[in-house]
Amino acid sequence: MPVGHRELMAAAIERDGAAQRALLAGQEPLAREAFASAAEFYRRSWELAAATSYGRLIGMLKSAVLAGQGEQEAAYARAELAEDDSRSPAAAYVQALAALILDERDSAREWAQRMRPGGEAFARAADAIQALAERDGAAYADALERIVRDFEQRSQHLTGVAIADTAAMLQELASRLGLAAPVDSRVLPKLRSTDGRPD
Repeated sequence: MPVGHRELMAAAIERDGAAQRALLAGQEPLAREAFASAAEFYRRSWELAAATSYGRLIGMLKSAVLAGQGEQEAAYARAELAEDDSRSPAAAYVQALAALILDERDSAREWAQRMRPGGEAFARAADAIQALAERDGAAYADALERIVRDFEQRSQHLTGVAIADTAAMLQELASRLGLAAPVDSRVLPKLRSTDGRPD
């Protein structure tokens, strides 16, 4: 029996939540494995869903980065949206993340600007992406702090989200650039670098 995009999305969210809980428990190898699985299910769900279901690609990129991966998924997202002329802030978010992962700094800045009409959460993420693209550690730390504090204020209303996943993903990318910010929070676990050494 074929599996539809809703079932695949549910499986992605389940694996994503399990990965987040493992990460908070300090079980990083298990977390990275679960994030990799989540990224795969997000991708498969995207392939069956409406072409405007950008949240699936965002989920794929976040999970892939938290799995210690990302470049292959970023290239995939870029190819999927190559002919997409949407002005959606969510589509711009996908493109901005992909550009940041692939270290295309000018493109990341450009797409980050296109995210801003999406509201405050998009603007905060855009600030962090732009700061990382510009290698501005102070601006990045400020943006990350605002993302984490916003999550802490509304986390009780979220289901299946144990960590500030946007912030954790950005910290993983920042650590690869030597720009990870010292933000102390119960919803922002300390990640190790992709080669297993502490940041």
